[in-house]
Parts: sequence; structure tokens; C-alpha cells
Amino acid sequence: MKRAQAASILSAALILIALISIFSRGLNFGVDFTGGVVVEAGFSEEIDLQLIRNLLTDEEFSNALVQNFGSATDVLIRLEPQDNMDGAAIRDTVLSIISVADPLAELRRVDFVGPQVGQDLTEQGSLAMLFALILIFFYVTFRFKWKFAVGALGALIHDVLILVGFFSLTQINFDLTILAAVLATIGYSLNDTIVVFDRIRENFKLQRGADSYNVINLSINQMLTRTIITSGTTLVVLLALFYLGGETVSGFALALIVGIAVGTYSSIFVAGAIIFRLNITAMDFAERKREAIDDLP
Repeated sequence: MKRAQAASILSAALILIALISIFSRGLNFGVDFTGGVVVEAGFSEEIDLQLIRNLLTDEEFSNALVQNFGSATDVLIRLEPQDNMDGAAIRDTVLSIISVADPLAELRRVDFVGPQVGQDLTEQGSLAMLFALILIFFYVTFRFKWKFAVGALGALIHDVLILVGFFSLTQINFDLTILAAVLATIGYSLNDTIVVFDRIRENFKLQRGADSYNVINLSINQMLTRTIITSGTTLVVLLALFYLGGETVSGFALALIVGIAVGTYSSIFVAGAIIFRLNITAMDFAERKREAIDDLP
């Protein structure tokens, strides 16, 4: 708790940077949200990406994104929605283009998402996060007290903003797997926060005369080993997925790595500081005793 003020300054700075990036640069939405075509191609040798871009431009595929992934011979091509071509025509055209660059090249995957589907997914994904946060607020209010609910919700909003801001700053492709990782981060961070809050509540009942600052500080320290070990072992698995799982799961793993790191930080430094500023005391947990009223003569 003695580092709560420094942590608050750090959190405020990170959130400010995240918000500036989100509103100025936005997110690099994947085809799942924007609609379009994603093509994975394999070449027999390292290929010049600019050559592929020029060939695509010649075929009127404007603003095509071409990049390596995995190795220098693996190329990911992302195309904007093509109103005048269906999926089969796009596949054949892209295959002919990469065959010009390398006759031994092959298409490994072609994904097509219509723009209307992408718009629906964007709206539904945003609603999913909003409903999750609202239901979490009511659950914590019912399970604990409203001050705890505000603390938990504040920590979760803190985590989501920083995580989304990270993807805005890095412009890493934001698709449905990343959204799933954001929702998973909410659940993981909430679990850590609830464990700390439960210990705070128990210590308030055991130490009714203790100062709120000391009770919160003691509770966080009592759960510190558990929090760090749990997060550490989870991060080991996620690092293995990130480095060994391939392109399909690397984005999901990266989002969870950042989310769990930020969620662990918020459980230790943010959630407790919020309820302390809301002036949580032992009186908030005092059971109201019903006074007996003597019968009047």
C-alpha cells in the first residue's frame, strides 16, 4: 500500500497513453471485424514482399497488406473486401499472382468474411465486454459490498484499457481470438481480485479495531505469494504457446501474456487502493443486530 500512490501515477500514465493511441490511431482490426480476404501462401524460397505488393496492385487489389510470418518463405496477404469478385475468383487470382513470383508457391489458407458480418461481430464483441463488466459489478455487490464492486470494476476497466491500448500502439492484428483473450483476461483478473477482497473481508472481521490501511496491506501481502505463483505458472504456459504454437495462437497467447501481467499488477496495486480511497472500514461488515423491544404494560 505504501507504493499505491506511485502505482496510481503509473496506471494513470498508461491509461492516458492507451486512450490517446486508441482515439488517434485506432485498432488494426482483422478481417473478422472489417471484412475482406486473408491468404496464407508458402514459397519455395525467400520472396521479395514488394514484388508481391506490386503484382497485387497491378490486379487492382489496392491497399493490400503483405507480410512475413513464421519464416521468410511464409507470407500473409490481407485484402480489402472485393465487391466484384467471389471467394473462388479471388483465390484463383491470388494463386496466379504468387505463381508469377514463384511457380512452386502454394496457397495454404484462404479466409473470406463479408463486411456486414464484420460489423455485426464488432458490435456483438463490444456488447459482450460491456455486459460482462455490468454483471461483474452486480455479482461483487451482492457477494461483498458496493465499495468492493467499484474496486473490482475499476481494476477491470484499467486492465482492458491498457491491454487494448497495447494493441493500438503496436498495431498488431486485432481479431476474434484477441477479443476472446480480452474476455479471458477479465475473468482471470477478477478471480485474483476476488481472492484478495475475500481476505480483506475476513481480516476486517478478525481485526475490528485495526486501521483500514493496515488491514488492506496485510491482506494483499498474505495473498502475494499465491498471486505471483499462479500468474507465473500461467505465464510459463503462455510463453510456450507464443513461441512454439505458431501463427494461429501467437496473437491469443500474446494478448493473455500482457493481460495477465497487467491483471496481476492491478490485483496488487490498483483494486486495494480504490477501496481504501472509498473509505472501507470494519463498520461496513458489522452485522446489524435487531433490537428487542419490550412489550409495553
